[in-house]
Amino acid sequence: MLTTLALSLITAYAGAADTAPGSGIDVQYIDAGVRPQDDFFVHLNGGWLKGTEIPADKSSWGTFAKLRDDVLPELRGIIEAADADKARKPGSDAQKIGDLYASFMDEQKLEALGFKPLTGELSSIRAIKDKKAFPMLMAHLDKIGVATPYSLSVRPDARESSKYAVYIGQSGLGLPDRDYYLKKDDAKMAAALAKYEVLVAKILGLAGDKNPGANAKAIVALETALAEAQWTKVQNRDPVKRYNKTPINKLAELAPGYDWGHALAVAGVGAKTDYVIVSQPSYLSGFNAVLDKTDLATWKAYFEWQVLRSASPYLSKAFADAHFDFYSTVLTGVAVKPPRWKRAVALEERALGEVLGKLYVAQYFPPERKARMDELVKNLLVAYKDSIDQLDWMSPETKKEAQAKLAKFTPKIGYPNKWRDYSALAILKNDLVGNVLRAENFAYQRMVNKLGKPIDREEWGMTPQTINAYYNSTMNEIVFPAAILQPPFFDATADDAVNYGAIGAVIGHEISHGFDDGGSQSDGDGNLRDWWTKQDRINFKAKTDALVKQYSGYSPLQGYNVNGELTLGENIADNSGAAIAFKAYKLSLGGKPAPVIDGLSGEQRFFMGWGQVWRSKTRDEQQILLIKTDPHSPGQFRTNGTLVNQPGFYDAFGVKPGDKMYVAPEQRVIIW
Repeated sequence: MLTTLALSLITAYAGAADTAPGSGIDVQYIDAGVRPQDDFFVHLNGGWLKGTEIPADKSSWGTFAKLRDDVLPELRGIIEAADADKARKPGSDAQKIGDLYASFMDEQKLEALGFKPLTGELSSIRAIKDKKAFPMLMAHLDKIGVATPYSLSVRPDARESSKYAVYIGQSGLGLPDRDYYLKKDDAKMAAALAKYEVLVAKILGLAGDKNPGANAKAIVALETALAEAQWTKVQNRDPVKRYNKTPINKLAELAPGYDWGHALAVAGVGAKTDYVIVSQPSYLSGFNAVLDKTDLATWKAYFEWQVLRSASPYLSKAFADAHFDFYSTVLTGVAVKPPRWKRAVALEERALGEVLGKLYVAQYFPPERKARMDELVKNLLVAYKDSIDQLDWMSPETKKEAQAKLAKFTPKIGYPNKWRDYSALAILKNDLVGNVLRAENFAYQRMVNKLGKPIDREEWGMTPQTINAYYNSTMNEIVFPAAILQPPFFDATADDAVNYGAIGAVIGHEISHGFDDGGSQSDGDGNLRDWWTKQDRINFKAKTDALVKQYSGYSPLQGYNVNGELTLGENIADNSGAAIAFKAYKLSLGGKPAPVIDGLSGEQRFFMGWGQVWRSKTRDEQQILLIKTDPHSPGQFRTNGTLVNQPGFYDAFGVKPGDKMYVAPEQRVIIW
């Protein structure tokens, strides 16, 4: 009996008691010319889609992007107040915030410097005499945020989640995905690759390379060879295949002749562990082969390029413009740079994210919003508990394990209980590139210092000002930053229906990641362990195979279909989250009918709350990039693709055979 849900969230929120709640639905955007039974996304958002242009400095626009744009001026105010603070002390948070901002905004200083701030890094690479120096070089570059053919990270061991482990994974490409190098029959990707080579030559030339064209061609050939050895995004979704515990003395079997001992010692982890977890073993062997067959001069040019690529946004205008013209204009379709202050805020968030977050929460996150969110999360967890017991495709044995996992979920809402300490990070007013490199090294050292210590259960992987949420399988936690807890995701003045359909379904989405095709392979303690019966896994796979087929049939852009395998986990979460949130909303009514607001029933407002969250428009170039790299489906399919599987949607809007949104009951994918 879900008595917890009988309490409406409206009555639980004292601030809303004085006035009748609104619907929370943007009814002004409804396109009456499109039936909800035929295309719910366009029906609900059609007015917005027709009347909205993507801002010139954005690759896409919608609810997430708008909220992000709304938060930026708030962060700017915090930053500029710190910059103007005459009483700030050296080493204080205010000093760091203000001086980092000042170092980015001083364009005249950057023009005078050119690429001089990188002289030391580039000289070190140019002085290398043989490939024996590469393990030390790559370890060093990884520390300062420069891409190399492999990357090192420290996080909980996926099979022993009570301790930290070192992971080694594939890296080193200047393009977003291996397909950009390998899909020769795709005209758009081939054009991007050609323009990438032009960019490499241009940047190398600006830095004084005497033969930039030939070196650029060789670098692209090297990266193409690395891309051929890399695993695909779909292959990388499998957490079991990615877990390859390898004693350090056995790494030589994957990459003979490579000095792993030296590499890990310089990386700062060699003395702290006797094993690493290799994410893609065949890639390490492939990288080693490319290392052997590629000449020293090409490798040195490649490392110079990666240093320059990483730093270009923080150098003089010629470097920054060339970087923007390719990575923003060519790859995402953005023709206009964001104002410099917005780029400065982005750097502040990257370098001093929780310093800003602490100040942001104090000014912009009312305590009652957190309290109401706490209640919502509890309600959704109770709804999941009840739903597990009612599943007809899961055995009692697996249900028992699922309930044990659900009981161990840790919700984190708004902001961390313990703020990150940045006292060891030095920020100087006249040293932008130095600030960036020190910030990267600070984050790296903080990461490797975790080895041998207890798991930090208070740590957050997002800042409070992030418009997003996440599930972490090794910590078995769901995390909802403060900034997402505002309309249209969470409206403190609105009726419960829209909040259950929006943030409630987002909560359900994140919880369900613990039971999707990847998350279901970890138990309640965060350890990779097969806790399903064989038949239950077969039943589940039949449902997920149907989802793969459904979403693979969607095409947001002619010639490009959604990758149903890449997006499977998120599609499971969308469908499951919406289903559970709808159950939770119905139970919250306590058997009473929902009020009709703006002529809409409670059930209709629930699904409209879901649909307006994914309101968005995307440039073609960005859409291609997302199809290749993003595990989420495009917004219109997150809306319609989810709703065609929800029985409550059919009842709420009277969807019948012959309607374009109609799918026969036996073909609907119902997991929860």
